[in-house]
Amino acid sequence: MLNELLKKWRGTKTTSSQAAKKRLKFAIVYDNLEVSDDILDALKGDIIEVISRYFEIDTKSISLDIDRSEESSSLVLNTPILSAIRR
Repeated sequence: MLNELLKKWRGTKTTSSQAAKKRLKFAIVYDNLEVSDDILDALKGDIIEVISRYFEIDTKSISLDIDRSEESSSLVLNTPILSAIRR
C-alpha cells in the first residue's frame, strides 16, 4: 500500500505488465456481460421507440455503446434531440 502511494506521489508510469493486466480485466468484464450486437440493436430500437414519444430525435445519428471500466459498465446513448413533443 505504501508503494502504491509513493508511485502516485512520484508520478511513476505504469509498466507494460500493469497495462496488460488492466486490458485483461476489461476483457473479462466484457465477456461476463455477454451482450451481443443483436441485443444492443434490439435495445436501441426499444429506446428509440420510448424517447420518440416525448422528443423528436434524429434516429440516424443515434449511438448506443457500453463503456467499461474496472469497477462497472455503463450504457451510453447519444442522440440529437430536435424538439420536444407538446401534448
